[in-house]
Amino acid sequence: MDLKQFISIVEDYPKPGIKFKDITPLMNNGEAYKYATDQIVAYAKDREIDLIVGPEARGFIIGCPVAYSLGIGFAPVRKEGKLPRETIKINYGLEYGKDVLTIHKDAIKPGQRVLITDDLLATGGTIDATIQLVEQLGGVVAGIAFLVELSYLDGRKKLDGYDVLTLLQY
Repeated sequence: MDLKQFISIVEDYPKPGIKFKDITPLMNNGEAYKYATDQIVAYAKDREIDLIVGPEARGFIIGCPVAYSLGIGFAPVRKEGKLPRETIKINYGLEYGKDVLTIHKDAIKPGQRVLITDDLLATGGTIDATIQLVEQLGGVVAGIAFLVELSYLDGRKKLDGYDVLTLLQY
């Protein structure tokens, strides 16, 4: 299936010069969303994944149906102040500024094989921060999966040494 036909390009969003890749048309199409999810599920099965981890909010949209399909858990990575129990945190840079990500301190058991999911690989800052959180808790990043990769931003450089799946590239 050609998933690019389900991605809408929005000019000058969120600021002038940006060509935003909108995944909501893909999510609105049950067949396309299922196809994309199934591709990531197959990738995860090959890597014997124990847990899915995804940064908010679109990492949830990608990771939760994958976790459900595999019958395994999902651990959210959220912005500071959004998780109710004890967390660890990391400061990171992203395409449009800086932020802080957190994960519950007990979300990952040492040695668990983790698949990190997100909608988009751009500069790699969010996923690099997520990797650091997973590894601080003793998790093994067994794979990273995205719907879309903006290869011209070279975010894959930050993921050197990790196994990465992207379903679409721009």
